[in-house]
Amino acid sequence: MIKTKELNNFVAMNMSIRKGLKPDLPQVLKLIQELATYEKAPDEVSVTLAEMERDGFGDNPIFKFFVAETEGTIVGISLYYIKYSTWKGKCVFLEDIIVTESHRKYGIGKKLFDEVVKVAKEMNARRMEWQVLEWNEPAIKFYEKLDSHFDSEWVNCKLTDSEIQNYKF
Repeated sequence: MIKTKELNNFVAMNMSIRKGLKPDLPQVLKLIQELATYEKAPDEVSVTLAEMERDGFGDNPIFKFFVAETEGTIVGISLYYIKYSTWKGKCVFLEDIIVTESHRKYGIGKKLFDEVVKVAKEMNARRMEWQVLEWNEPAIKFYEKLDSHFDSEWVNCKLTDSEIQNYKF
């Protein structure tokens, strides 16, 4: 039987982090669907592969991502985009870090997070933001280890796609 430390070393040695590419999108979409199932919302994923191709690699890309890959399989992603704060200027929004369940606890999420922080540093972003579900204790503990600031001052608001379509002007 392989010991935990040996397994961690094996995963670390056989894993690489790189910028995401268009051919990665089918595996990325599978990870997104896995996350939706984990977050108890498996029917909520409506984005299509064609939309991801257009939005990430079209004429006006609106997101970027990194992948964690081992033995030709993508086992994790960090997807982010640039946003603008009226008070601060350029900011990076980390939409999601997703690591497939079988590869959690090996430090892959931290490596993916680090890559997005590097992007924020390189572009002189004034802030990096993300959200975490209040019940997702493993994610909360992960971010607590990073000495993150948990903001209790702001309330998240949104309009869903149907609410946008039905909005009365």
